[in-house]
Amino acid sequence: MTELGATIRKKLLANQWSFLLIVVVILSMIAGTINSRYFWIGNISNLLGQISVLSLVACGATILIISGNFDISVGANIGLSSVVMAMLMRNGVFPPLAALVGVLIAIICASLIGASSILFQAPSFIISLAAIGVFQGIALFITQGTIQTIYGQFETLGGMKLFNVLPLLFIIALLGYGVMHFILTRTQLGRCVYAIGNNQRAAYLAGINVNRRKLIFFALNGLFVGCAAMLLLSRVGAAQPSTGTGIELQAIGSVVIGGAPMSGGKGDVVGTFCGVLLWGVIGNALNMMRVNPYIQDVIIGLLIIFAVAVSSLRLRAEKTMME
Repeated sequence: MTELGATIRKKLLANQWSFLLIVVVILSMIAGTINSRYFWIGNISNLLGQISVLSLVACGATILIISGNFDISVGANIGLSSVVMAMLMRNGVFPPLAALVGVLIAIICASLIGASSILFQAPSFIISLAAIGVFQGIALFITQGTIQTIYGQFETLGGMKLFNVLPLLFIIALLGYGVMHFILTRTQLGRCVYAIGNNQRAAYLAGINVNRRKLIFFALNGLFVGCAAMLLLSRVGAAQPSTGTGIELQAIGSVVIGGAPMSGGKGDVVGTFCGVLLWGVIGNALNMMRVNPYIQDVIIGLLIIFAVAVSSLRLRAEKTMME
């Protein structure tokens, strides 16, 4: 019995995502008991659609956090790229072409943050903090603060469901997870992500072009952010400068909840997916249980603190076991 307990403990320590899945199951059972509609196909389909945009943003955050970098301007980046997409569509530009322009803008914005961080040798956190005002200011200037609606012009991605159950948005999100998992586990770039996150100096001495790799990391983050903006626009049918506000905290929280330490060097896509799923399940369950929205913010904040505490305890336990 003792050996079995030790084995279970080791697995939980090695994979935080297994712990998250247990929490998801427990929360779902509680919510389903209080409100039977929680397990309705329509609600499950809605939940999967809701977490799709966050999933892509969290994929981009995963590669940055593992490499020891941060981009807290992704919400403002989504706002800028989505309003550009919407404005182009409103002016008669072919929707797929307009979406491509928006994605390219997101890549450029994210790459500029990475380049500035490298050029000025400043933490990416500070650069991205300054970039929030820049991106929001540009979006407000070109829209004059008005909502850009595109109802009926770009609804295919946001409205289509496979077998009338599985949202196409969620399928695209799964593809995003698959691409990021392949990069992190099967490519030289992925090995560089972990090497730089563990010890940037050692990675440089090992022959890795750290600055070039960092720029690629931020460009990939921009690609995922741009795709997320495209999905969000298709789902909502409108965009404004404040679109995407707050999603950066959810994305970073999901990655950390999934087991990636803030110091970098560790983490995986499976953990990120479980973190996003937990985030979505909590929000959906609280709504189904009719919990006051203000209390929901308190609960979600406590969740992040709890996840950071669990991640910290897990890392300490791993060090103790190694010693």
